[in-house]
Amino acid sequence: MFDASPPVGSPTWTVSTTMSLESRMDRRKLFLGLGWLGVLLGGVGSGLFMLVRFLFPRVLYEPPTRFKAGALSNYPPDPTGKIKVYETFKTSERVWIVHGDDPTTGKHGIYSLLAVCTHLGCTPRWLENEAKFKCPCHGTGFYAYGVNFEGPAPRPLEKLDLRVEDGELVIDKAKTYRWERGEWERPGSIIETPRPIV
Repeated sequence: MFDASPPVGSPTWTVSTTMSLESRMDRRKLFLGLGWLGVLLGGVGSGLFMLVRFLFPRVLYEPPTRFKAGALSNYPPDPTGKIKVYETFKTSERVWIVHGDDPTTGKHGIYSLLAVCTHLGCTPRWLENEAKFKCPCHGTGFYAYGVNFEGPAPRPLEKLDLRVEDGELVIDKAKTYRWERGEWERPGSIIETPRPIV
């Protein structure tokens, strides 16, 4: 009967086993080296990413709060003596420019109101026939000079700082005047003009 197995102690069998073990060891070293290389590259990449983020931080560029609203002559008083509301900048700046009496201060002039409801921040509408601002969200009504009289809004609209610079009306939305704090009397909340003779 023929025996195909190599004899014990044969040199051919010993060489073949030794090469196989070396090959396995080389592969293991290769994978281990690749793993360490990946860790190293990951660390370097993370460091570079953090460095770039540090050099170029995220900056929030907000739009300017001041804008020019043109000459005062663009906002003449109503010839009948009513309060005149200009919606020129309602869409772009959320601002109304008002010319007329302010019964809360007894003054007459030009002032600006922020077109933001003091309830939840909706944009009220100017209803000229009813001479009031009406919030479409929850029905708050404001007189033409900004004081609330119906609905859930807890306080009047806010006036904005305005002044004349180089012959133009400049409105600053960053500076507001609140009625409940007695700020509507302050300079900057109104530019007084003579009352029209009706």
